[in-house]
Amino acid sequence: MHHLYAWLRRRPLLVDGAWALLLLMFGVFEVIIDQPGPPDVPHLVALGAMSLVLLIRRRNPTLALVATLVIGVFQLFDDVAPGLEALAMPAIAYSAAAYSPRWASRTALVGGVLAPIAAVLRWWDNPDVGMTGVVFFTLLLMGPFVIAWVLGDSMRTRRAYYMELEDRADRLERERDQQAQIAAAGERARIARELHDVVAHNVSVMVVQADGAAYALDSAPELTREALGTISSTGREALAEMRRLLGVLRSQTETDTYVPQPGVEQLEDLLDRVRSAGLPVDLTVQGVPVELSQGVALTVYRIVQEALTNTRKHGGPNVKALVRLRYLGDDVELDVGDDGRGAAAPGDGMGHGLVGMGERVAMFGGRLETGPAPGGGWQVRALLPVRPADGA
Repeated sequence: MHHLYAWLRRRPLLVDGAWALLLLMFGVFEVIIDQPGPPDVPHLVALGAMSLVLLIRRRNPTLALVATLVIGVFQLFDDVAPGLEALAMPAIAYSAAAYSPRWASRTALVGGVLAPIAAVLRWWDNPDVGMTGVVFFTLLLMGPFVIAWVLGDSMRTRRAYYMELEDRADRLERERDQQAQIAAAGERARIARELHDVVAHNVSVMVVQADGAAYALDSAPELTREALGTISSTGREALAEMRRLLGVLRSQTETDTYVPQPGVEQLEDLLDRVRSAGLPVDLTVQGVPVELSQGVALTVYRIVQEALTNTRKHGGPNVKALVRLRYLGDDVELDVGDDGRGAAAPGDGMGHGLVGMGERVAMFGGRLETGPAPGGGWQVRALLPVRPADGA
């Protein structure tokens, strides 16, 4: 039965055609048997028209409703008493309520209420029945129309509800995809910043050490060996960092573990590598050190790394740098300055280090100031919350 019902639902025109054919056959039989003599042509016309209307009620319910109203008016004015063709009218009311515009649905309801009243007033000829019986009979005729209209309107409401659910599901799916794209874009930006910091710093150290090794190759073999060792260790560190960052791009089913992100504790190691590359730099810590969140600690490390890389690239000869880290209770202040060329330093305008620092600081709700120092050189100052707010 379920398969038969599904098969019939896929063929509504066949179902309506079968009902229209049955209505036409039994209606013709009624006209011939109940009305001996010449055929009642107006009644046959109304019967055939209602059969066609029943056939198209789902394909064009509004047209079917209008045609039904016209047929009803024709029967009233031509004195064609209703017969079996009236059985199609509740089906027309259902289709109008379920599939037609609102105005057609309301028209079907009004017509379903007025049609029995008009039929009783036009063709009622039983004087033995009192007014109560007439009213009861009229309400009885209204019942199928009203029930059919209510069922059709419920179908419309349920269909609209399902459409709203589907639209909401589609909207949520689109929003989920957009959120995934935004998250992926943010992750790519974070990876780009990390790669920039790693490559810019470590490759800069390697270039400086390689140049020094080339100059000292003949005159100071020990210095050359030391420079090559620094190049080797820096290259390994850069390779490990790049492997860790590129591992983020792997599928989520992989469960590789990566080394922890660098933080404030690794600043001394960073400064040692910078000093070995030929840049004198000092570190001072003021205040009572507190444990920073992982993101803030990584931001402090990357800002120092980027600032010292810029100093090494643009500060000029004999430049010195100073890193100050101040713990101010709920905030931590980082100050990286040098006594180099400052604003007079040449640049190709292709770097994104300052932009990356600004994005990192803004992500945690902090402030960043960069620019030439009053006494010469360049200064980078950042103020970060020790524990960023949840919305940062």
